[in-house]
Amino acid sequence: MNSALKWLPWAALVALGGCAFGDGYYHDRNIDYADARQAEPLVLPETRDPRRFRDAMPVPEAASGFRESTDGFEAPAPQPLGAGRIQREFVEPRRVGDDAWLVVAAAPDSVWPQLEAFARRRGLDVVASDTARGMIETRQGRLSVRRGVRSGDSEVRCDQAGHPADACLNALEQYFSARSATASGTASLQAQRLAGGERLGLVQRGGEWLVEVPLDMERTWAELDYQLKQDFTVEGRRELLEGTPTDHSHRIRYLPLSERREGFWKGLVTSESPQEIRLMLESEGPERTLLRAEDAGERGLSPGDRRELLERVASLLR
Repeated sequence: MNSALKWLPWAALVALGGCAFGDGYYHDRNIDYADARQAEPLVLPETRDPRRFRDAMPVPEAASGFRESTDGFEAPAPQPLGAGRIQREFVEPRRVGDDAWLVVAAAPDSVWPQLEAFARRRGLDVVASDTARGMIETRQGRLSVRRGVRSGDSEVRCDQAGHPADACLNALEQYFSARSATASGTASLQAQRLAGGERLGLVQRGGEWLVEVPLDMERTWAELDYQLKQDFTVEGRRELLEGTPTDHSHRIRYLPLSERREGFWKGLVTSESPQEIRLMLESEGPERTLLRAEDAGERGLSPGDRRELLERVASLLR
């Protein structure tokens, strides 16, 4: 007998043998539901108390009506698991012009207690602490936390006289990095108010697909710029050409999924080249930003391709 096999338990050898010989050890489930029939829906008695019953899995209302495929529109295929989610650090710095802050991969209700602990350990002279606003005022400066652009993220700032304090931000980055493995989700009920609720979504207005972001335009542009630099790096598929913070836009090249499908059936060679697109941000108020995709070249995106592109970009911000 092979010396490597003598250490295997007898039961394991039996199982291996069952897989290799005869009809197989494991039950074939392919025909389990071949004769299944749909049962009649459950009917509750008229005497029931309506307050005690509700939908176990309610379906949310759609942001727009159902779009039929009579005009050639085809719903995009779902992206693979993890698409748009770049492998990232627990804490990452952000800088746009003279502004700077940290993005922490944890909800504000988890970050707030750690921010309080940072102030204590550094011996900062705390003048006021406002949990509802996520601010700690000290004689040395102001520490603050608020929800980030992406779901589950937080933005942490350290300002002195209204300007970012680089030394403080560096100290905070090291502090949060050291605690990334033990980041706790426990917090008081009062601190949980910092978590926020409304998130971004894809909507249709007047026949145009848009992304609604429930945050201000400056923060949205900064996060979008960072994520595009990480994800739009595939030549011939998706490329970031430039970002312009002054008008809150990005210029990209993108090959729609519909053209990539055609290329697959033609032998993995596409006849089309990536299209040049401008991603534009527009402010609709202090906490509301719109993201739209505008054609920047001679060829235009179809409604289906535009929706697919915006869905991918939106996934970078979720």
